[in-house]
Amino acid sequence: MSNFIFTTLAGSSLRYTLVPQFAYTFEGYDPAIHVRASGRELNISPKAAREICLALKGMTLSKAISFIEKVETMDAPVAFRRHKLKVGHRSELVGFPTGSYPVKAAGRILGVLQNLRGNCEFKGLDPERVRLIHSSAKAGRAIKDYVPRAHGRSSPNFHVLVHVEFVAREAQ
Repeated sequence: MSNFIFTTLAGSSLRYTLVPQFAYTFEGYDPAIHVRASGRELNISPKAAREICLALKGMTLSKAISFIEKVETMDAPVAFRRHKLKVGHRSELVGFPTGSYPVKAAGRILGVLQNLRGNCEFKGLDPERVRLIHSSAKAGRAIKDYVPRAHGRSSPNFHVLVHVEFVAREAQ
């Protein structure tokens, strides 16, 4: 019964609502040394979220936040390593030619990184010395939609939401 929350209706009847239980993909989490934050069911592109998370892994938290702010203002591109077909080349990138400026995804991920900074301060860790050791983006639930077509047919237009999570640790 821990997955349910009770909500009352106008009368005296009781209704049960299923509350989603999310887990982290990071294994070996120690609350004494690690800090984590997640954004669940974000309405962003799964491709862009994956590439941003790949670019952020290993960065310090302050460097990651400044990088995301640059992506949001289109000053720095994100390298698209897996989803690179029909993606333009960027001369600013070093080591990988294709990239893009995923502004919407960068804005949502920036909110998760700021939440991670707040969690660092709450735990008493120095946000300037915290390094991202785990960053992942995975597909969440799909919003199902259908586009009407000719002759009474329809085509699916499903939209996948994204779960983004970060785990960081203070560098020694």
